[in-house]
Amino acid sequence: MSLSITASSSLQLADVNTPKAATTAAKPGEKIATPAQARSQLNASIITASFEVAINSQNEPLALLLKTAITGINDLLQPEFGENALQRAAGQDNTAEGTAGRIVSLSTGFYEAFKNQHVGEDEATVLKNFMTTLRGGFEQGYKEASNILQGLNVLNGDVASGIGKTYELVQQGYADFEAAQSSRISGTQSVTAEN
Repeated sequence: MSLSITASSSLQLADVNTPKAATTAAKPGEKIATPAQARSQLNASIITASFEVAINSQNEPLALLLKTAITGINDLLQPEFGENALQRAAGQDNTAEGTAGRIVSLSTGFYEAFKNQHVGEDEATVLKNFMTTLRGGFEQGYKEASNILQGLNVLNGDVASGIGKTYELVQQGYADFEAAQSSRISGTQSVTAEN
């Protein structure tokens, strides 16, 4: 008696961002993906998606930067705010200014919610921790996007300068936000001390 075994050469990656992938129970004998495997699958899906769009345009790599930056920020905000704390809207301005503006406004928009998670703590410390979280998430996403673009051999010329300009604008936006909040906190503390 012989058995015929057919092998399939196609490989499908699970979409780690869908609730179904997160809630489906593993079948007996099936391996459960580790966080590192899930991250690898996410990176593979980003690379696959990047092949599906025209990378030749100077704005597409900035869209990739936005996606990976938001993913990095989402990863770090997830313990306190749940999955997909930040969402990228479709059809947006993917210039360096537009991309940086969205990264800064979407991520800093969670400051009040972050403060509410840390009631009773020193607000200056809460602000510092919030900014550390945001910067860490952005750095993670930026490095991932840069590595992907480098691997695709498109991180040069206008693309490299656009990515670099976006990086600088995000850092400046974070610095401006932090300075404004620090100033507000200092003003609040002065008024409280006088009373």
